[in-house]
Amino acid sequence: MFGILQKLTRNLIYAIPAMMLAGFAYGLWADTAWLKTAIIPFTFLMVYPMMVTLKIRKVFEGGDAKAQVLTQLINFGLIPFLTFGVGLLFFRDKPYMALGLLLAGLVPTSGMTISWTGFAKGNMSAAVKMTVIGLVAGSLATPFYVQALMGTAIQMQLAAVFKQILFIVFLPMALGYLTQRFLVKRYGQQTFQRDIGPKFPGLSTVGVLGIVFVALALKARTIAAAPGVLLDILVPLLLLYGFNFLLSTLIGKSLLPRGDAIALVYGSVMRNLSIALAIAINAFGTQGSDAALVIAMAYIIQVQSAAWYVRFTPKVFGLPEELAQPA
Repeated sequence: MFGILQKLTRNLIYAIPAMMLAGFAYGLWADTAWLKTAIIPFTFLMVYPMMVTLKIRKVFEGGDAKAQVLTQLINFGLIPFLTFGVGLLFFRDKPYMALGLLLAGLVPTSGMTISWTGFAKGNMSAAVKMTVIGLVAGSLATPFYVQALMGTAIQMQLAAVFKQILFIVFLPMALGYLTQRFLVKRYGQQTFQRDIGPKFPGLSTVGVLGIVFVALALKARTIAAAPGVLLDILVPLLLLYGFNFLLSTLIGKSLLPRGDAIALVYGSVMRNLSIALAIAINAFGTQGSDAALVIAMAYIIQVQSAAWYVRFTPKVFGLPEELAQPA
């Protein structure tokens, strides 16, 4: 079973569109009301496994302070306001779709930040720190950004959103950390890293695919009535990801060594869409499905663009030192 899950995780570029199509088909032909009861289980299955493998202690290691500061300046000083502005431009009459765009820009980094950094031969230690810092800071900051930027356009109770984030992020984080310590104590660090830890991302993938299925099923009839809405969503997402990749690449190439620069790109472009999706669909009621649709579409752009960027990394940043030097 875990082999199948790992294969799914490696092939998200195909699995997510396939699950979106399946959810769309189901939503057209079947009753979707019961699917709302699956949201909480899928949310927990999506978030908890990635917390089990999160290396929280890495945050306290030094050596890449400049990369960390630059990454979080992009993540919290620029991207939220950029996504808000693009949302105003493209979704002026659809505030909950604008909310989805904003949520997609508010929680930086995911487990894939570390994976893609590794694929591109970047500084994985820096990527781990970016992931933990971005996850915690983004989760705490999200309600305040939403309240400040969109409080007049959407119905939002700050305390209710915080309660959802506590349940969606910090409870699984605590349980994941306790699980990690228990498994390390019982089986040893080496066995955990080699044999046990790699199995958990596949479980998270099941949660992601489940939530994507639910999000598309709930919006299927709306999409069928106005299919142009998908194009309306794709255009601003392409603009956002394109600008983010370009900006992060220029900053990283200008100011940082190769490994740190690659970590900065993936630490600022990759968003934690799993948590954004969970917040949208749990904290904003039935109207949150509009926001969830935008975030589900963002998965396609994010995974595809990250994979292509790995291919172009040697041309942008050059080869890593161990490959660039003659034997």
